[in-house]
Amino acid sequence: MTETGKLTMVEAINLALHRAMADDPDVVVLGEDIGINGGVFRATVGLHERFGFRRVMDTPLAETLITGISIGMAAQGLKPVAEIQFMGFIYAGMEQLVSHASRLRSRTCGRLSCPMVLRTPHGAGIHAPEHHGESTEAMLAHVPGLRVVIPSSPRRAYGLLLAAIADPDPVIFLEPSRLYRSVQQVVEDDGQALPLDTCFTLREGADLTLVSWGAALKETLEAAARLAEEGIDCEVIDVATLKPLDADTLAASVSKTGRCVVVHEAAASFGPGAEIVTLLQERAFYELQAPVHRVTGYDCVIPYARREMAWLPDVESICRAAHEVMQGGEA
Repeated sequence: MTETGKLTMVEAINLALHRAMADDPDVVVLGEDIGINGGVFRATVGLHERFGFRRVMDTPLAETLITGISIGMAAQGLKPVAEIQFMGFIYAGMEQLVSHASRLRSRTCGRLSCPMVLRTPHGAGIHAPEHHGESTEAMLAHVPGLRVVIPSSPRRAYGLLLAAIADPDPVIFLEPSRLYRSVQQVVEDDGQALPLDTCFTLREGADLTLVSWGAALKETLEAAARLAEEGIDCEVIDVATLKPLDADTLAASVSKTGRCVVVHEAAASFGPGAEIVTLLQERAFYELQAPVHRVTGYDCVIPYARREMAWLPDVESICRAAHEVMQGGEA
């Protein structure tokens, strides 16, 4: 706990790991520097001292090995929570995720499952070097059999991580590094998981639906507040679980407002926003009063620190898209 009695997101993640490991002896954690050093972002601090080296395992710098060992552990009854230090290093584990973790249940006709969680920092905005600010969640969400979860606040990080650890199939848990220490909330250590595969409505509105997830929700909520001052009543939806999408909540919101803007850090082309736009066209086409707009990162490699924030969606770009959508529905 901090002096204010509130937790940052990284502290909430640490609290959830402590709770899960205390409640279930089958939960183990592994990754690079996660034991004695407590992790590069300190998400696993204190676990090694409390639970010992048999349940908190430092590994070599080998993401393929980390992912493969986790699959083997999961297949034999453990519940591994593996950490990849940055999302740009997850690609070395993709062969294991795609070829084995995602299809273990179907391959064995249900005889085996893969109750593993792969945690990794996600997104840009912390002035890190190349490969440390990736937003390639669409690549993971495209793989059948993988669940992709992205929390946007300390409370949701705590509850969703507990749910991910309890899930009988593999979960990719993407933690927005820009939010690790920038937001604080009171988080009760009650062991209560939040539902997976469910969007969260953060703000009710009648004129326009803003859809986002992860760190981009900060700017999305700020844009909603600014638009409210202009008389535009925005509903804000936190997707939370990107795969599988909660189509019912998204379609119901847009059916009510008639307009939508999707905001995400990931590059525009073939990004998650395109999937959501298609879903809304299929489920709420006759209620749409204007085309759905996207506010996204650019189709280029994330720039270095000096230009990094210019690459990310900001409040101005979200408000600009909102105005275009509102005008697009006028006669």
